[in-house]
Amino acid sequence: MKKSLVLLLVAMFAFGTAAFAQKTVKLGHINSADLMQIMPGKDSAQAAFEAEVKVLEGELKAMQEELQNKYTDYQERKAQLSELLRSTKEQEIRDLDQRIQTYQQSAQQRLQDKEKELLQPIIDRAKQAISDVAKENGYTYVFDTSAGALLYQQDSDDILPLVKKKLGLK
Repeated sequence: MKKSLVLLLVAMFAFGTAAFAQKTVKLGHINSADLMQIMPGKDSAQAAFEAEVKVLEGELKAMQEELQNKYTDYQERKAQLSELLRSTKEQEIRDLDQRIQTYQQSAQQRLQDKEKELLQPIIDRAKQAISDVAKENGYTYVFDTSAGALLYQQDSDDILPLVKKKLGLK
């Protein structure tokens, strides 16, 4: 009888410890692209970015027109130019073309930096809200369905409404 009681206590302790050691996993998901579309400040950031694009495009267009004018002028006067003047004009055209290519590369980098500068605070607020909602509601993992990496989901809660509420969005 005493052996049975000891075995029963050991079994209960083993099962109780195993049950205690298992942590409940709570899964959630959110479409971050949908969230970003409704984030406050997104529209003004987009407008500022588009204004920067227009400025850079205007400068590039002016450079390209200058190149086209120089090339047209060169083509029209090529026969009358001395060899030295012709090679000088050709070098000017090549240099301007190279400056345009360099400008395009630096403009692309500038746009990437501007986009990051404008969007990073918005992204950070969204991430913080997602993290806060996950912690407050006991989620172990939250998956982003906008990335297309989530191939299957079962028993997962969409936390977008909770994040919208946290951010004060409708």
